[in-house]
Amino acid sequence: MLSVDQLEDKLIDLAFAEDIGDGDHTTLCCIPEDAMGKSHLLIKEDGVLAGVEMAKKVFARFEVLLQDGTHVKKGDIAMIVEGKTRSLLQTERLMLNIMQRMSGIATMTAKYVKRLEGTKTHILDTRKTTPGLRMLEKQAVKIGG
Repeated sequence: MLSVDQLEDKLIDLAFAEDIGDGDHTTLCCIPEDAMGKSHLLIKEDGVLAGVEMAKKVFARFEVLLQDGTHVKKGDIAMIVEGKTRSLLQTERLMLNIMQRMSGIATMTAKYVKRLEGTKTHILDTRKTTPGLRMLEKQAVKIGG
């Protein structure tokens, strides 16, 4: 049985293999190999941030400004990433997909937890999750409450 870390690493490898394939041809032909860049993750709507820990597995150089579980507002900046522009362009889509999914689940979970406050009801995650993403979705539920 693989550990959660091993599953996450495998997911990242598979996602890059599928998304980039034999190369991001637009990036390869338009961006010089030695070009450096900087980008930031801009929050586009209020919610609960999740996926920062996964970002740490993908990005080599970045500054985390907001942690998993932070209640964020539109306009907040969660992190700043620096590196080779080609690398940034190749990793951004994967991280946005993961973080948007996880943050959406964490946000909805937090809303349900808030609505059930004061009752004896407990929210549990279920196995009704997406194959291959189950470990991320379960983490998002925990982050949300």
